[in-house]
Amino acid sequence: MGQWSSNRNRVTNIEKKSSRPFPYWDRFPFWETRPACPQSPRFPSSGKAGFPRYYNRAMSPISFSTSVPAPAHASAAPSAPKVFRPDGRAADALRPVRLTPGFVATAEGSVLIEMGNTRVLCNATVETGVPNWMRNSGRGWVTAEYGMLPRATLTRTPRESERGKVGGRTHEIQRMIGRSLRAVVDMKALGERTVILDCDVLQADGGTRTAAITGASVALALALGKLVAAGTLKISPLRQMLAATSVGIVDGNILLDLAYEEDSRAEVDMNVVMLADGGLVETQATAERVSYTRAQFTAMLDYAEKGIRELLAAQQAALASAG
Repeated sequence: MGQWSSNRNRVTNIEKKSSRPFPYWDRFPFWETRPACPQSPRFPSSGKAGFPRYYNRAMSPISFSTSVPAPAHASAAPSAPKVFRPDGRAADALRPVRLTPGFVATAEGSVLIEMGNTRVLCNATVETGVPNWMRNSGRGWVTAEYGMLPRATLTRTPRESERGKVGGRTHEIQRMIGRSLRAVVDMKALGERTVILDCDVLQADGGTRTAAITGASVALALALGKLVAAGTLKISPLRQMLAATSVGIVDGNILLDLAYEEDSRAEVDMNVVMLADGGLVETQATAERVSYTRAQFTAMLDYAEKGIRELLAAQQAALASAG
């Protein structure tokens, strides 16, 4: 009772000095009567169970997090489910690749590229002269044309010649093929010559534009190699090889080399054109349904680089077999 009376007198004296009345919980001398807190040197341990150092007015513990809270719009990443692909591939695996050089004997450079069920015939033609706007420049030109056979798809697609104009998709793809290949050719060394790459899709099952770029690179190398062999050029204007592949996010999973069934329901679709030295020529990443993060973008680039390394090795093997 002596200790309680002493504490009560202390509180009464404090109230007399203050113009504001104390609430009930401040009257209770809990700093003297609560169990000792072993974390605080102010209160020696009494053998009783201790409490956390911080208390609110209701004497319930307050937790202090040391981690930065996630943004309101961010959601916790779910555990990745087992990836199932129609052809049984791993998420970072290419479809079976086959390059057949010399498929058309009459072209300076020719290759049939097969990526799974996608088949694209790539032929290179070398012509003397350049477009009018490049005359007397001493520089050459590389361009491309792209088209699909009517029955390359599940249902017949009318020829664009019937409509009397090139479609927007075709125009976009052939421009992409042309500018990708121009990135690896020394136009000055080529001289005033034009190399035309004709890429015709025989069968489409996704990734036709990236397959066309990969195959056209081999056809271009074959055509320029023939110019060197014939003595027309001293050295090949081809600086290095390049290849392309597709990557996407399907059902939350990053997948390499999308087939049509995967591409048609992809949340994010990306095409990557990469040089043999690792330089990037083109990256086309489009959010079809949902946005993607920078981390996902980097992961997709890593998948693409892995696949393109394998494509570059297949290109070298095809060129070696062509002699």
